[in-house]
Amino acid sequence: MKIMQNQQATELMFELSHPGRRTHRLPECDVPIGEARSLLPANVLADNPPPLPELGEIDLIRHFINLSARNMSIDTNFYPLGSCTMKYNPKRHERLAALPGWANLHPLQCDESCQGMLGMLWEMQNILGEIAGLDAVSLQPAAGAQGELTALLVAAAHFRDRKESRSRVLIPDSAHGTNPASAAIAGFEAVSVMSNAKGLVDLEDLKTKLDQRTAVFMITNPNTLGLFDGQITEITRLVHQHGGLVYLDGANMNAILGITRPGDFGADMMHYNVHKTFTGPHGAGGPGSGPIAVRSFLAPFLPAPIVVADEGRYRLDYERPKSIGRVRSFNGNIGILLRGYCYIRTLGPEGLREVTENAVLNANYLLARIKHAYEVRHGDRCMHEFVASAQQLKRTRKISAMDIAKRLLDFGFHAPTVYFPLVVPEAIMIEPTETESKETLDAFAEALLEIQKEDAEFLHNAPHTMPISRPDEVKAAKEPILRWKK
Repeated sequence: MKIMQNQQATELMFELSHPGRRTHRLPECDVPIGEARSLLPANVLADNPPPLPELGEIDLIRHFINLSARNMSIDTNFYPLGSCTMKYNPKRHERLAALPGWANLHPLQCDESCQGMLGMLWEMQNILGEIAGLDAVSLQPAAGAQGELTALLVAAAHFRDRKESRSRVLIPDSAHGTNPASAAIAGFEAVSVMSNAKGLVDLEDLKTKLDQRTAVFMITNPNTLGLFDGQITEITRLVHQHGGLVYLDGANMNAILGITRPGDFGADMMHYNVHKTFTGPHGAGGPGSGPIAVRSFLAPFLPAPIVVADEGRYRLDYERPKSIGRVRSFNGNIGILLRGYCYIRTLGPEGLREVTENAVLNANYLLARIKHAYEVRHGDRCMHEFVASAQQLKRTRKISAMDIAKRLLDFGFHAPTVYFPLVVPEAIMIEPTETESKETLDAFAEALLEIQKEDAEFLHNAPHTMPISRPDEVKAAKEPILRWKK
């Protein structure tokens, strides 16, 4: 039996295929049918049908179930994945999102026929604006990185409208890599601002780079080292003094919900990762949602349409002459926005504050448990995440951050982010979130403490219990196997 399970998990559907097998059989069609060649242009038709696998339903189900059992997920494993909050997703939100009134909506329905959905989006816009301390919100962007890009396009449109030529976006050296990428795509020059010895923005370096070319200063606060930059009001004052805008990368909003608001400490724009901060399944790169919030003077440039309320009726407002236009089809990722809305309405203001308090407590508990074994360069306290370093272990025992990450898989834990941020050598970035229990945190801490005592050669070959140990990742990226060969 074990051999059969392994075989079904490793073989491709093409290899399991047998001619004539079907998952179901349909009766003969009782209406007139035409040949495909009489209905479609010849240039879109293949000479022969594609060689699709032919399987029975039970073979198909077992194939995918066995494959899924090899995957890690937040439902099966602890994901201490620093820089990308991977918290548990309540199943009641999945049930609510699957209700026919939501799931069966069509994106081309008229406004009158989907008032419930538009009402939810209108409320979500207002809620996200309130949490941000900002005035206007667009729900269109499909993920955080697209939210960044959208906000920078809004900033570019704002400066064009003012007939100002500003070409530079300033970004701390500890920032997420999407920040400079978004700046470049939006047509700006990305300029790095150094961190000081405390892991915060070096104000003197910032001052030397602020001038009339500055369009936006992008900052993540708390930053990617898990530190809240208390200089933020001085930073925003300096940027505004030079006519620039301050953009807050909202990837770490899980650390400040209900405690402080970006608009209150000077941010002009920000994005949310709804799937991180307010839960939503987002493994394997999606689905996501990255709404942006802006100050009122930037609102005219937001993507169209925006949901508005007119005398008890909700509608999509397309009449926005200064808008940068659509950045995504239809009304954004409704399924994730709905899950986020349910999460916020379930918890309320006090509950959201408790989210942050527990996330910060859990991170500091883990930090206290492992800091004697793994160097943590920037203080004995953190916000919702912290960055440890394996540099000392690598120097003395040839054990790298990658060795530790791979070995954690044998303990049943997803590896934390490693080698980011780049300002910490052999970085191990850990974020436990608020949803994990003390027992889980203790087990993870014990695993880390045990790993740092293990033989270096044993760790070099980890993981030892996975179907694949250490693939050649460079070769896999350069020479992917995309075509099945019999």
